[in-house]
Amino acid sequence: MSILIDLRRRIRSVENSQKITQAMKTVSTAKFRKAQRTVQESRPFWHVFPELMGRAVYWARPAAHPLLAQRTEKKAEIMVITSDKGLAGTFNSNLLSRALAFIAEKERTADVRLVLIGKKAVGFFKKHAWPVERSIPDRTDKLTRDEIREVAEFLMRQYVFQKIDAVYIVYNEFRSIVAPRITTVQLLPVEPAPGAEASAVWRPDWDPDEAVLLQSVLPLYVESQVHHALHESQAAEQAARMMAMDNATKNAEDLLEDLVLVLNKIRQAGITKELLEIMTAVEALRESA
Repeated sequence: MSILIDLRRRIRSVENSQKITQAMKTVSTAKFRKAQRTVQESRPFWHVFPELMGRAVYWARPAAHPLLAQRTEKKAEIMVITSDKGLAGTFNSNLLSRALAFIAEKERTADVRLVLIGKKAVGFFKKHAWPVERSIPDRTDKLTRDEIREVAEFLMRQYVFQKIDAVYIVYNEFRSIVAPRITTVQLLPVEPAPGAEASAVWRPDWDPDEAVLLQSVLPLYVESQVHHALHESQAAEQAARMMAMDNATKNAEDLLEDLVLVLNKIRQAGITKELLEIMTAVEALRESA
């Protein structure tokens, strides 16, 4: 009897968990569709802007803007973007493993400093000795444009004042619902676009002057690429959580079927045992009569 009670309690517990995972999947689906729409609408700008800036950098004089200065990479700033919540499968663990390998590689030739976005990144790198210069552990899905601009300006100040020689971003780029693509990009310094030499036969007629133009465009470029990484990470996170909750719901359904089957077998065995005892008692009464 106690076994039946325990099984019924476990079945109720699994049913409650299934309701929670189903609700979380619904919420993640709504958030994913919103994030996916933002990413798809903005990708043409985000993907063309780096190529455009690469060509502008190839044409411009290195002294035209401080962000174009090329220095020996002795100090590197690495921004790692994760989520501030779990229940997203391997979304965070895979990215943190890749980021750790990239940081270890960079540490061979440069001093590494970190900018961490997301509670998972902040908690993970607490165990390591690399200095954290900036961290945003919470509300990563609700960062305002001003907050993102502040992060971009911090990175640019660090580079302009020669406190760092390069800036990298490690994040999950949304490619499909099944799995994101872990991406590592160099944000600063802005380097010439590959193949820009093909257009070297002519040079642009800068209007306004290249220094004035780059003074306006380069900060916008850095800010847009930080936006890009954050929004791609948000879309990938919601897709991963949606899939994880869907798998959890299906696993709970399979577990419920197994538990109900075991419960029915135990009940049938109990009923069969009681029937045998009754029949045995009846036969004993007949023989005694």
